[in-house]
Amino acid sequence: MRKKSLMLAALVMVLSVILAACGGSSDKSSDSSKDSGGGTLIYGRGGDSVSLDPAAVTDGESFAVTQNVFETLIRFAEKDTTLEPGLAKEWKISDDGLTYTFTLQEGVKFHDGTDFNAEAVVKNFDRWLDGDADKFPYFQSMFGGFRGEDTAVIKEVKADGDNTVVITLNQPQAPFLKNLAMSPFGIASPTAVEKEGDKFGDNPVGTGPFEFVSWKRNDSVTIKKFADYWKKGLPKVDEVVFKSIPDNSARLNALKTGEIDLATGISPSDASSVEADSNLQLIERPSLNVGYLGMTVTRKPFDDKKVRQAVNYAIDKEALISAFYEGKADVATNPMPPAVSGFNEEISAYPYDPEKAKELLKEAGYDGSKALELWAMPVPRPYMPDGQKIAEAIQKNLEDVGIKTKIVSYEWATYLEKAAKGEADMFLLGWTGDNGDADNFLYTLLDEQSIGSNNYTYFKNSETHKLLLEAQKETDEDKRNELYKKAQEIFHDEAPWVPLAYSTPLLAGKSTIKNFYPHPTGSDIFDTIEIK
Repeated sequence: MRKKSLMLAALVMVLSVILAACGGSSDKSSDSSKDSGGGTLIYGRGGDSVSLDPAAVTDGESFAVTQNVFETLIRFAEKDTTLEPGLAKEWKISDDGLTYTFTLQEGVKFHDGTDFNAEAVVKNFDRWLDGDADKFPYFQSMFGGFRGEDTAVIKEVKADGDNTVVITLNQPQAPFLKNLAMSPFGIASPTAVEKEGDKFGDNPVGTGPFEFVSWKRNDSVTIKKFADYWKKGLPKVDEVVFKSIPDNSARLNALKTGEIDLATGISPSDASSVEADSNLQLIERPSLNVGYLGMTVTRKPFDDKKVRQAVNYAIDKEALISAFYEGKADVATNPMPPAVSGFNEEISAYPYDPEKAKELLKEAGYDGSKALELWAMPVPRPYMPDGQKIAEAIQKNLEDVGIKTKIVSYEWATYLEKAAKGEADMFLLGWTGDNGDADNFLYTLLDEQSIGSNNYTYFKNSETHKLLLEAQKETDEDKRNELYKKAQEIFHDEAPWVPLAYSTPLLAGKSTIKNFYPHPTGSDIFDTIEIK
């Protein structure tokens, strides 16, 4: 990872968001003069989706599909987290930062033929606001809570005519617009939601460039071009098939034999073979992620900070990077990557020091008599190219300092569900930023209000909680950054995680694929992609 370029990218993100805050206009309808291209894109990935209701999930494999079926009021730019008009063509913010007025695009249809309008937007927000963390975990993480709760950011959402929506907040939230642009807040057809009920995640209906066709569990999801899509000339391909191929080598082989057209989760060790094949192209996704080992602090022995610190000293992170990332990652120091504004550069990673680890374990009175469960991710992710092998390496490091572990794993959806309930002793996981903001890492993953949604460690700290809530309300970027830097110092000392890696995710595709722009958030929209 090239730190200078990442710092520049972060600065560009900040400046561009400031420029975009008053709305602006961006419409891809100018593409209508181009040929539609057509054909079927087969996209190989490491695991299946959990649900196709974007509001109900937190995993990237689900968003990979829903990003193409649903659209948000505001969207991110094609290659970064600059804000652009989406289903809202412009917006205004009141001077006190409490009222957001959105003017909607006109003539937009849901895939079921019903109209997209202000009433539909209000019904989506009502659905979320009347839910809970079990139903809508991301809403909890991003907006503090639900209707009537003291912690809730959103007070009410009302329609003002057919094409205007007014959102009123209980308190200012600096990343509010960036949060709205995230995949979980895609606008669904209220008619379809009412019709399908709890089965909506199996039969999703949005306004996006593609509409849902079928889902063969643990095999494939198929979506097709929406004929009445409001951006004329898009999408370019007729159909996309998301093919689940868990094994990295098998997925790459499927690409080489022509079974699939595009593959994510390319192992760094395979990069050279892709580059050597004239029929293929290696594609780097801009880095916006962190891979980590989490420790559930409500479970012994990880209720003791000294044990958590000992685990940090015990793991040889440099060796992990060398063995499993092939130079396509840097050792992680904080719970968020350097590309994000507010990253604390003064913090250094815990050094590999087995003797220090043993010393801390002795001080904590840890006897090592019980084997602890170490959960290995069952699917490759950008931040974790091979969960099983990385778990095995960590297991050896921990054994060297007197911590016995047993490696376990589960099917991906079960893994996430059980970890969210605090059932793991230690677990491998990671995060790809949804909006390029520090709040999306620190508050979402480690604040007490995110327990039960994305804070799987169950870590809580009154000081970091105060800092993160203050940072949400602070609109001065420099002041926000200082608050986040202080929070990172506390996270480093309390050590609920072992931050492992900031990776550069790799994809590979046929050389004939054009106009594919992998997004740093990991959620790609295939509207412009073409297969020549």
